Amino acid sequence: MSRIADTLAELLAKGRKALIPYVTAGFPFADITPALMHGMVEAGADIIELGVPFSDPMADGPVIQKAGEKALALGIGLAQVLDMVRGFRQRNQTTPVVLMGYANPVERYEQRHGAGSFARDAGAAGVDGVLVVDYPPEECAQFAADLRAHGIDLIFLLAPTSTPERMQQVARVASGYVYYVSLKGVTGSGALDTAAVEAMLPRIRAHVKIPVGVGFGIRDAATAQAIGRVADAVVIGSRIIGLIEDQPHEKVVAVTVDFLRGVRKALDT
Repeated sequence: MSRIADTLAELLAKGRKALIPYVTAGFPFADITPALMHGMVEAGADIIELGVPFSDPMADGPVIQKAGEKALALGIGLAQVLDMVRGFRQRNQTTPVVLMGYANPVERYEQRHGAGSFARDAGAAGVDGVLVVDYPPEECAQFAADLRAHGIDLIFLLAPTSTPERMQQVARVASGYVYYVSLKGVTGSGALDTAAVEAMLPRIRAHVKIPVGVGFGIRDAATAQAIGRVADAVVIGSRIIGLIEDQPHEKVVAVTVDFLRGVRKALDT
C-alpha cells in the first residue's frame, strides 16, 4: 500500500476523516513552503496538497490564480516544488504529499530531463500522489503505471456532471483517493450544497472503491464538519490562500495553523 492508502486506512479504522489542506508552492514567499507544510501537520493535516504554479490554470479561481502568478514571478517551477518536498522530508517521513497541477509543467520537465524523469524524480523527492487536472483517465494508463513504479498514486477529479462511464474510467486507473469537485465552476466559487454532495457520493462509491475527498467551496470549520460526515476527506485550498496572501512572512505559518486547528477540531467533533 502507498503512504496515502495507509494514512486513509488508519483514519478509517479510527473513525476519523482526513484533513487535506492545499497551498500553492512558493506562495506567498518563495522560501515559506516547507515551514508551512510542517505547520499544517502540527495543526492536524493528514495529507498535504501542493499546487504546482502554472500560467493557465483552468480549474482554479481568481484566488489561486493570483497565488500561482506570484509564485511564478518568484521563480517557482516544478523543479523548485520537488526541492520543497525534499526539504519537508528531511523532518517528516510520514505525512503524504500530493502535487496538484497541469500537464504542461510535467511535460516540460520531461522534455528537459528525459522520458520518465518526472515520476522518477517525484518519487525520489518524497511525493506520494499526483493530480494532473488536464490528464483524462482514458489516456493515463502508462502514466499511472510509471507513477506506481515509483510508489506514487494518480488521483483524479470527479464533478457533479460526471457520468457513470466517466466514474468507471477513473476507477480503472485512480489510486489513493479521488477528489470530488463539489461545485460546477472553479476553486473557491459559489456556495456549497452539502445535501447535493451527500446525494452524489453514493453514486461515486458505486463505481469507485477507494476513498473520496471533497473540495472546492469548503471555507470554514462548519462546512468542513458537514462534508466530513459523508466524505472520507475534506480538501481546503482557496480559503487558506486568502488568509495568507497579505500576511507578513513571520505570520504566514501561525495564521494557517490557527485556522486549520479549528477545522481539525470540527472534523473530530
